[in-house]
Amino acid sequence: MKDLKKAREIIEKAGFSFVGDLDAATLQPLDEVRDMCRTGNCGKYGKNWACPPGCGSLEECRQRLKEYAGGFLVQTVGELEDSMDWEGIRDTEARHKKMFLETAALLSGEYAGFLPLGSGTCTLCAACTYPDAPCRQPDKRVSSLEAYGILVNDICTKNGMKYYHGPDTITYTACYLFR
Repeated sequence: MKDLKKAREIIEKAGFSFVGDLDAATLQPLDEVRDMCRTGNCGKYGKNWACPPGCGSLEECRQRLKEYAGGFLVQTVGELEDSMDWEGIRDTEARHKKMFLETAALLSGEYAGFLPLGSGTCTLCAACTYPDAPCRQPDKRVSSLEAYGILVNDICTKNGMKYYHGPDTITYTACYLFR
């Protein structure tokens, strides 16, 4: 695995609330998480190339993950006025996705073949072409940890990172994996 000191520096400069090491062996795709995508309320299952089934079967995701030795978990934590602060939730999500995608673009210039796994569905295009036409931006498309069957609380715990940061907060977690 290529020296990741520079990758960590790039990620830390991005402005995430927390950055931690990620052991790829802790990434255990679960059928139950994939089932949450199928029955979840985001409504993107079967409607987005970055979501199931467009991102591949759970077995295909498992095989892809085996190519990576480790990486970094990143979190963006937002302070909310209360649990119903939808504006604060949306603002934190937008800030997280912007940092995450900008950092992924920087890393792609240094680390060929790294795998970014984000939070939530891909939102690069106003409307996804799935399943009627190929993805317009396959080199920038990012699947979520959940789309890969990863239970986010589990990988945070296994890698020594808090998942819950207290009342009236929202946390978005993602990762960058390297060969």
